[in-house]
Amino acid sequence: MTYDYIIVGAGSAGCILASRLTDSGRFSVLLLEAGGSDDALRFRIPIGFLNTYYNSSCNWMYYSQPEAALGNRAIYCPRGKVLGGSGSINALIYVRGQRQDFTDWAANGNAGWSFDDVLPYYKRLEAHPLGNTEFHNAAGPIHITQMKSGAHRICAAFLEGCASLGYVRNDDFNGASLEGAGIYDINTRKGLRDSSSRAYLRPALQRPQLRVERHCLAEKILFDDRKRAIGVAVRQNGEARQCYAAREVILSAGAVDTPKLLQLSGVADQALLAKHGIAVVRHAPAVGQNLQDHLCVSYFFKANQRTLNDAYGTWAGKVRVGLQYLLTRKGPISLSVNQAGAFLKSTDTQEYPNIQLYFNPLSYEIPKGRIASLRPEPYSGFLLAFSPCRPTSRGTVEIASNSVSDAPLIRPNYLATQKDIDDVIHGSVLVRKLMQAPALKAITLAEVKPGNAVRSAEEMLQYFRAEAGSIYHLCGSCAMGRNPLTSVVSDRLKVHGVEALRIVDASIFPNVTSGNINAPTMMVAEKAAVAILEDASATLQ
Repeated sequence: MTYDYIIVGAGSAGCILASRLTDSGRFSVLLLEAGGSDDALRFRIPIGFLNTYYNSSCNWMYYSQPEAALGNRAIYCPRGKVLGGSGSINALIYVRGQRQDFTDWAANGNAGWSFDDVLPYYKRLEAHPLGNTEFHNAAGPIHITQMKSGAHRICAAFLEGCASLGYVRNDDFNGASLEGAGIYDINTRKGLRDSSSRAYLRPALQRPQLRVERHCLAEKILFDDRKRAIGVAVRQNGEARQCYAAREVILSAGAVDTPKLLQLSGVADQALLAKHGIAVVRHAPAVGQNLQDHLCVSYFFKANQRTLNDAYGTWAGKVRVGLQYLLTRKGPISLSVNQAGAFLKSTDTQEYPNIQLYFNPLSYEIPKGRIASLRPEPYSGFLLAFSPCRPTSRGTVEIASNSVSDAPLIRPNYLATQKDIDDVIHGSVLVRKLMQAPALKAITLAEVKPGNAVRSAEEMLQYFRAEAGSIYHLCGSCAMGRNPLTSVVSDRLKVHGVEALRIVDASIFPNVTSGNINAPTMMVAEKAAVAILEDASATLQ
């Protein structure tokens, strides 16, 4: 059967596209998802992400290649394999990024992608409790919750500590400015995760123009002799078949699987294709290049008062918060474990905030290599984590073979620049500086990890190299730009050098945004949907 559009990937972006493209009833859409349904409770309860963290039924569970700058460790890169994609298994923090991030997108030759250009699309997707304002909308599909009314009381010590050191208070990270310390927003509705699958796709499922195929793996994009994308070869329940698109094929498979599918389809660097015996459709050397990510490390502290360790660390505590959630849809289970945070300039010479902080009223480490569980440290504790906002290191995603079954080779190339190393040291110093603030000293008994063994700048850097991990913000691997040799898509997200093929996901980011990337990914989908419908209308006139 032939559809107007085929969308590969029902993630944060794909679900929005499927909804927007079928809204008018004029166009038919086939949405392909390699994973299954997000109906299970673990996808609905905010804290449920811990049960999807190492779950291969809903998570690709990728690992990077050994990273030289991180002690030759293979870094875990979870990716959603379920309706809603990574937006169904993430920790829910809703942050747009700062104005300068998008100034840089536009400066990279991408007209229409400055902050003022993208703000209407952010507003379009959200239902925000602040209502209809310059920066917010009250009636969008994704419900936003401000955690400040429910955040653990110990978060107040973090905010007071930041203020005492001269950092501004920011009550809305998604308002006029990102800079300052505050409580994060999350995308939940009445205590339940509000992913793009729940907010966009589910209401659209009743439309006859939309068909969703689950457990359906895209193996190759089909092209005609004119290098026009005409469909997708898929495998579902062991059966191979072909699906056809009259208008466009749209890739929304994410920063790892979108470049992988392009490479398997012959749109990539010709040397890579020759290595794996794949016929060249288009020499596109930028496919899989420009990979970016945020690295994070945590400092652990023992508190002199009760924290969420006490709530989650005993059966009585678990019963108490569980009952609170069941009866009211409120309490810790309804929130993210990342509650307070900040976007700060680590030195006076920084023009823009370069460090993101996460203050968790809970200290825990997720077990490595097995099913994750929220296992608090056996004391009242909290952690303070940081990540540099705009790393300049660039990595790659490459196929390992010509088989779709083989995981791609992910090489983030972390800490490859002096700026990134400097940011790590500055961020580490900032954490220690904050912890000397009177309000934070007053609640702290000891720094448990790394402790006194790490004091100098070099020791802080070595701690980061040994302990840092991804915060799972992979992006940029099919970057937007003008030059086909250094970018993959145009500012209307059309793939250079071929026809009827677009990319709409985080892989098109020219540079990573400051903060968590789920909100920017959904914004990209909203903006892309308008462009796609505009182009379609032009052909119908």
